[in-house]
Amino acid sequence: MTRGLVGEHVFPAGRSRCRAFAITLLTTALAAPEVPAVEPPPGDFADLSLEQLGNIEITSVSKRAEPLSGAPASIFVITGEDIRRSGVTNLPDALRLAPNLQVARVHGSGYSISARGFNNSAGNKLLVLIDGRSVYTPLFSGVFWDVQDVMIEDIERIEVISGPGGTLWGTNAVNGVINVITRSAKDTQGGLIAAGGGNTESGGAARYGGAFGADGHYRIYGKYFDRDHTSLGNGSAADDAWHMGQAGFRADWGGAGDQFTVQGDAYSGNKAQPAPGTITISGFSRLNPISISGANLLTRWRHRLDGGSDLSLQAYYDHTERDVPGTFDDTLDIVDLQFQHSLQPAAAHALVWGAEFRYGMDRVANTDFVSFLPADVDQVWASLFAQDEIALRADVRLTLGARLERNDYTGNEFLPNARLAWKVAPDHLLWTAASRTVRAPSRIDRDFFVAIPPDPTFVIQGGPEFRSEVANVYELGYRGQPWNRLTYSVTAFYAEYDHLRTLELAPSGTFVFFANEMDGTSSGVEMWATWQAADNWRVSGGFTTLHKELRLKPGSQDANDSVHREGNDPDYSWNLRSTHNLFEKCELDVIVRGVASLPATLTSPEVPAYTAVDARFGWKAQRDVELSLTLQNLFDPGHIEFGDPAMASEIERAVFLKLVWRQ
Repeated sequence: MTRGLVGEHVFPAGRSRCRAFAITLLTTALAAPEVPAVEPPPGDFADLSLEQLGNIEITSVSKRAEPLSGAPASIFVITGEDIRRSGVTNLPDALRLAPNLQVARVHGSGYSISARGFNNSAGNKLLVLIDGRSVYTPLFSGVFWDVQDVMIEDIERIEVISGPGGTLWGTNAVNGVINVITRSAKDTQGGLIAAGGGNTESGGAARYGGAFGADGHYRIYGKYFDRDHTSLGNGSAADDAWHMGQAGFRADWGGAGDQFTVQGDAYSGNKAQPAPGTITISGFSRLNPISISGANLLTRWRHRLDGGSDLSLQAYYDHTERDVPGTFDDTLDIVDLQFQHSLQPAAAHALVWGAEFRYGMDRVANTDFVSFLPADVDQVWASLFAQDEIALRADVRLTLGARLERNDYTGNEFLPNARLAWKVAPDHLLWTAASRTVRAPSRIDRDFFVAIPPDPTFVIQGGPEFRSEVANVYELGYRGQPWNRLTYSVTAFYAEYDHLRTLELAPSGTFVFFANEMDGTSSGVEMWATWQAADNWRVSGGFTTLHKELRLKPGSQDANDSVHREGNDPDYSWNLRSTHNLFEKCELDVIVRGVASLPATLTSPEVPAYTAVDARFGWKAQRDVELSLTLQNLFDPGHIEFGDPAMASEIERAVFLKLVWRQ
């Protein structure tokens, strides 16, 4: 019996053909790399049809479980099986699978990731969570992607929402939310060892899961990787090698009434500073390497009440350290408490409400070059939210919600949203939404100062009056499954932005400071589809467009070309993916990605458009052993994805051989 695209298939003479094909491919392609790598078994999604995939339960849209097909938002789900078959080795590269994200690698350890524009190395309009723990830093309201690491084999799914999520998730969920969800400890029992290597990186990981008590399960893991230096366009080394190790655990226990989770991670690593990190400014030279370390601990309790309602309480502690010699040394501790209550007060209502308290302690060791003033800051964020889903008819739902959030810089912020969903037919959903959200000030906006030694005068100063950036967003979407073998989603959006960040010249002309002297609009379309071409072959693709018009306000003395720099975004991007079970035990996956050129700024030329082709061949040599070969940029010796082409790294052709053993 056929079991779906990524399930087991019976090909009578296929086993020997697959083995011969694998041996031929591996012996001809492995001229460079080292040995082993890791890969896990097919996940829970391996045998699902397109209809079943549409009914995967997600939680990011309404903070309660609901089928993907009925969620009134532009959401794309990357499954654990998608990640396994893509051959990626880290979280940022896994996010390339989402057509509603723009992922650009800047250098060896640097990524610029956004949704719906405003993509830059300090992207600050995208909220990222890992198992409910927010990983954005109040230092710049963005994400340090170099330390967001998880054991790739333990990811259950990644829910990617493009569009605002402020009502449920708070400030900084302006253009999107990424929610990384790992498997429960119960689903990762037994042992797993993974190792791999290639011409640009190598690494390994190990995990073991067991049981305790009547209903408890746990897992522990450790991993390490090395990434080599990348090269600049002129062929010279970029001086951006990257090394990091991480270990962690998770435990889950409880029954139908109460469920408990405790999990934590610790990591440490270092990386070289890419240009201009090694240049000399007025006799002052920045040093290498950058050291990064941190640890986190999260606990969660869920309690089911009568009538289908439930309570949840979550608390976590997050400690991070980042030492950039010659620039700054930052230590940040965050404590976060969240309470949530889901209930059905009446037959036509599904209400969720909750509260969050977040306390941050930021300690910066300043230098003669970069300063945060004051150096030490304690910050408090507190919020209340409520959202009600109202069944107007059996096929029409209205969702109304709002969040009131307070921060130390701007006081209270109001984040409302309204969504209307119409089930046109059992497999077709038409929805529309209107939302207001904000990006609250960060320490860089208010407290950041730069001097050029030996002159102690600050040439860049924080903006003491810097206020929140505001977005009013309107969306119209359609999701459907016209045939058993085809699903698609289309979303059109229009956003109005105000109080966007600029770098203004002071009246004295002696320094610049951060202000909110820019506004504008953006619009575009996001679409993707999946076609089950045959029982053993699935094809999917996506296409996004973006049109942005930013303008300075009257009287602005912007000194940073902010109209171009505040989001150096491509007009369009697309991807096409083929997932094919060639023979029994043999898999072939091919991904083609295309990104339009990035426009020039006053100081940087245009970044050319590029097309990249990645391919993975997987062979299940035995039931518990899997070998895979991944080729990235198959037909392209190198291309630049982001930044000034004179200093940006070329993303070169890469080969990675991976071996996974699981018990």
